[in-house]
Amino acid sequence: MLVPYESLLSLVTGIFRDRGLPTERAAIAAAALCHGDLTGVTSHGTVNLTRLYLPLLDRGRIDPEADMHVRTDLGACVLADARRALGLWSASQAMELACARASRYGIGMVSLHGATHIGCAGHHAARAVAHGMIGLIASNCGGQRIAPPPGGTTPMLGTNPLALACPAGDAHPFLLDMSTTVVPTGRVRAAARAGRAIPPGWLAAEDGSPVTDATAFDRGEARLLWLGGEPETGAYKGFGLGLLVEILAALVPGAALGAVSSDGDSDDDIGVMALAIAPELLRTGFSEDATALFDAVRGWPAWDPGAPVAYPGWHEGERAARFRDHGVPIPAAIFEELRAASARVAG
Repeated sequence: MLVPYESLLSLVTGIFRDRGLPTERAAIAAAALCHGDLTGVTSHGTVNLTRLYLPLLDRGRIDPEADMHVRTDLGACVLADARRALGLWSASQAMELACARASRYGIGMVSLHGATHIGCAGHHAARAVAHGMIGLIASNCGGQRIAPPPGGTTPMLGTNPLALACPAGDAHPFLLDMSTTVVPTGRVRAAARAGRAIPPGWLAAEDGSPVTDATAFDRGEARLLWLGGEPETGAYKGFGLGLLVEILAALVPGAALGAVSSDGDSDDDIGVMALAIAPELLRTGFSEDATALFDAVRGWPAWDPGAPVAYPGWHEGERAARFRDHGVPIPAAIFEELRAASARVAG
């Protein structure tokens, strides 16, 4: 069903407020969560409200009123404890602080430990674009172990997402938002809920054979593959990127590390790095050059004139604009879950 975007935001904001989040914080968190549905990344959208965030709030694993505590402040660089605040809000808070520092120093970095699940990393990275800046978000999965290293027998790291956003003039911003595994677990579980087979190359059995039954993952009968798939096709690149995120997002601030975690099922104490770059402070002409670059990408010759070349973020930007005008598609079952959660607010 199609739900007006502002109505969806209002509904989710009210649910977060009912769980103890201050009004402004609830609205920021709602925008971060609804970003998934707005851009078509539904595995990270409102489907996770009742499956992930509300249970974490209800069990006390998220503190709805916690404020970030700055431990070290070097001007351009900040180390802070997120203190179990809702990651949908605290990651945006970290990026806004990074942008504020970048406006003074040309670059700003906020390094968090004690964070919780942040949702779509790209949403938080894109906040920098509103300031005319480049934003980078890296986030590990706390102590959670999901994917084994190439040649390893047991999981070591989480899906460790990485996102970069860059202004593109008057066009949709460049926005690369990716897990360092072939897909995030949310896409596997979405296929499992829908009863759909998944393509070969997402999951593999212990002997390395491809698995297309999405339900096998949560049964422990299949492992998630790194970008590149197998060692012969570049899995070490995906695994290397996963370790890169672990270094930047968790090793630097002192968050939980998957490889040394005592509880491989716990995604508490997530590490996040929010980095903002203000290129206009470094040189003049950045905006014009960015426009030229992304215009050139969009104008590049394509094999199929009906499928022009695009950069990451273009299609999502087009989709978001269309959904803002005509309503956001929400599966009926998910909308009923939202209404049920909202009924508690009304009651």
